[in-house]
Amino acid sequence: MRRENPILTFLFCIVFAAFMGCETEPILFRGPYHVRFTEATGFEKESNSSIISIEVHNVGPAIDEDINLGYTISGSAREGVDYVILDERKRVVISAGEYVGYIRIKLINNANNILRSQNIVFALQTTNRDGLEVGQGSSALGRTFTFTIFDDCILGGTYDGKRGASQTYPGITLTSQDCETYTLSNWNIFVFNTDEEMDLTFIDNGDNTLTIPEQEEESLDQEIATIKGTGSVNPTTGEIILKIMLVDFDEQPEETITLTPR
Repeated sequence: MRRENPILTFLFCIVFAAFMGCETEPILFRGPYHVRFTEATGFEKESNSSIISIEVHNVGPAIDEDINLGYTISGSAREGVDYVILDERKRVVISAGEYVGYIRIKLINNANNILRSQNIVFALQTTNRDGLEVGQGSSALGRTFTFTIFDDCILGGTYDGKRGASQTYPGITLTSQDCETYTLSNWNIFVFNTDEEMDLTFIDNGDNTLTIPEQEEESLDQEIATIKGTGSVNPTTGEIILKIMLVDFDEQPEETITLTPR
């Protein structure tokens, strides 16, 4: 009669126990139900012209009446100067049958070539529903949301571009690290028979005039890649006009690009 090796038997038991231990029952959320900000932080440059929606969600079953939440506003950003709240102040609603509500804000572009940042701190305070906690757990996770507004340069932001009578080309951006030298994300507004975006660098001279220093467009053949030019800024409307010379072409034609802030 064959004897079993006690060591192998012992090891088998350990492996079997470990295997069985992996087959745990799924952990189900059992409450307490609560409301919270979906994210803890967010940020944008002040030149962002789109509506920003900050999400508050209900962690629990949808209910058949509105959830009304009160919140406070603090932080270094100035309401009416750096941003505006588009809905009722200090109140956010999750509509009946829904899981999500929004605090909607719009930034005010008051760029002054001083690069710094401000923040808005929203803190959920109250709800009209008994048994629905504000924030998750004992630490009230998700009760606050901090939105940072980064200052932008005067010419920074998003523009619509047009060349002559051509159709408008939307979503062209201007960025700068020092508010003097700017990068334009695309000047190829139906200039060449290609959809490839072509950036360029220009310098703000500080007197509503611009200089496009001589540079080469990497996506073009070297024989036709050199550009340079000048420009101007309308201080009232923010409209920018760029006159771009195609240096390597015969007679050095000049393309006029108009950028209108969005």
